[in-house]
Amino acid sequence: MRLLSVSDEVVSMLQTSALRQRVGSIDAIVGCGDLPPSYLEYLVSMLNVPCFYVNGNHDAPEQHEDGRVSVKPQGCDNLDLRVEAVGGLLIAGAGGVLRYRPGEHQYSEAEWAWRMTMLSARVFFAQMRYRQRLDVLITHTPPAGLHDGIGAHRGPQALRRFIDRIAPRYVIHGHVHLNYGYGDQRPLQYGDTLIVNTHGYRLLDLEPMPALSKAQAS
Repeated sequence: MRLLSVSDEVVSMLQTSALRQRVGSIDAIVGCGDLPPSYLEYLVSMLNVPCFYVNGNHDAPEQHEDGRVSVKPQGCDNLDLRVEAVGGLLIAGAGGVLRYRPGEHQYSEAEWAWRMTMLSARVFFAQMRYRQRLDVLITHTPPAGLHDGIGAHRGPQALRRFIDRIAPRYVIHGHVHLNYGYGDQRPLQYGDTLIVNTHGYRLLDLEPMPALSKAQAS
């Protein structure tokens, strides 16, 4: 299964009629936040594949020239605190960031702990149902100590504990732009999980894993 992941920046080279030739065959799009709704809608309309997204801390209603206002991308599914089976993969999402000022999609560490408890329960039942490990977690923020930075770009400890406990195969995040200088932002292997900063866009080829036993899934 091939994913196109996007976040934080509208990439002009993807907004062309040659999009299909540039990215090849895509099975699904994942959006990791801070993108205008029209951008995700354009990608979906051009590629005609499912799109799952989470919100970033800078997401806001989009004002169009004709006076319309878009609050969310049409034809896309908000995956915040949800789990979906897509093309043989289990994909979950957790939007927002660690609170650093008043604003939408920002949560205290305690709120992150509650959110990750909710998502853990849903992942547990999905893994039991489908007899497979969580393949992909999409987030806006990176976890604490893994691709994160300082101040507004600190990652939640609760998100890292979730990764330690659940060990998804991939964590795909945004929030930390590559020019911020927060250390090495190349894909990072952390235990059984590959942490991927998708600032701009990335193409990821994922193979479905063999089914787990009931004991392994729990």
